[in-house]
Amino acid sequence: MSDDAVGELCATLFSSFPRKDQRQRGEQYLRGLLTTQGRKTARNIAAHLGPPATEQTLHHFIADSTWNWRPLRAALAAHLERKTAVQAWVVRRMSIPKTGEHSVGVDRVLAPHLRQTFRGQQAFGVWLASQELSAPVDWRLVLPDQWVHDHRLRDRAGVPEEAGAESPQECAVAVALEAARRWGPRRPVLIDLRDGDLSAAVAPLSEAGVPFLLRISGTQRLSVADRAMPGFRGGPLPAQRILQLVKGVRRPVPWQDTAAGLAPRTSLAATIPVTLSDPSGATRGLSLLGEWTDPSRPPSALWLTGLTQQGPGPLLRLTKLTRRVDADFARVGEETGLRDYVGRSFRGWHRHMTLASAAHAAVVLSGADYHGGSGDGYDGGYDGDSESGCTAELASA
Repeated sequence: MSDDAVGELCATLFSSFPRKDQRQRGEQYLRGLLTTQGRKTARNIAAHLGPPATEQTLHHFIADSTWNWRPLRAALAAHLERKTAVQAWVVRRMSIPKTGEHSVGVDRVLAPHLRQTFRGQQAFGVWLASQELSAPVDWRLVLPDQWVHDHRLRDRAGVPEEAGAESPQECAVAVALEAARRWGPRRPVLIDLRDGDLSAAVAPLSEAGVPFLLRISGTQRLSVADRAMPGFRGGPLPAQRILQLVKGVRRPVPWQDTAAGLAPRTSLAATIPVTLSDPSGATRGLSLLGEWTDPSRPPSALWLTGLTQQGPGPLLRLTKLTRRVDADFARVGEETGLRDYVGRSFRGWHRHMTLASAAHAAVVLSGADYHGGSGDGYDGGYDGDSESGCTAELASA
């Protein structure tokens, strides 16, 4: 990995720190994330870097210092915009299994699509994605009810007053809206809402002027908006049924598989104008995008979008950026510490996630074939919460 690239990123991110010692600690922690073998805890990073006192210094810098992570995230996003042709923001769920109960946000969690529960945290990251690379730049932690309403838990973890309880779906939409408010330019945002309330997502995203592609389930009921299309007079129908009625307008769309070395692929795709009735009775003009990887079977993926002027080809290729993100998370994000924070505090979690995101960006921008370490050398950290084993499927749930 280019040391110049890491140095440039450090100079960009830490220029907002007023104190020299904070700038030094920031660079020290970021470089430790890139070079430490095993779990990227303060203890392991300190052991790799040198003197015993380093652990206490780094722990204080992450958990107890006063620096604000938001300017660093904005600077990281701007840096990535300059360095790569960002095409979309991908909101990705990250599951973080825990064996203890003290880390902020820990609860019994359902991993959707696997229908599997585990004890741990859930977070959603905004990833800036292009065909060549992707990196996370913003994060939001799901806070279950007890972490909001139990003042003992809330005070112990330092949860700010403005943070409220959210469902995973509300958290996913909120992190996209936060990013749109704080920095730009606004890109199409991709969110998996197969288990969510679609109306509750479409309304705020539309009102904020955020272009979106929302993955939906085949059972989501929509109304065909084009008089010339089958199903127009049939009332709300399941999305999968609508797409089955318009199979005749499918067209082949070539795309490159970023998870397989840009291997060429082709799917069938179609878009159809639809409307979604919200609780107030209003309707919204939208397009339903369907993808078929096997023409003889039902659609393999369904997306609802407000990008009604786009054809099925450009829209389908945008959805494939989710594969870029999943591949980069598995190859780089796991090893730069995105799931490795073992402290208790809300602010400490956000500071660690910011610097782990910067470490991830340093790797993908350098084009390095990164092997930052495996699970060897993990320690339980400050609160006694160890990360339980986690399958790749759970990690990408």
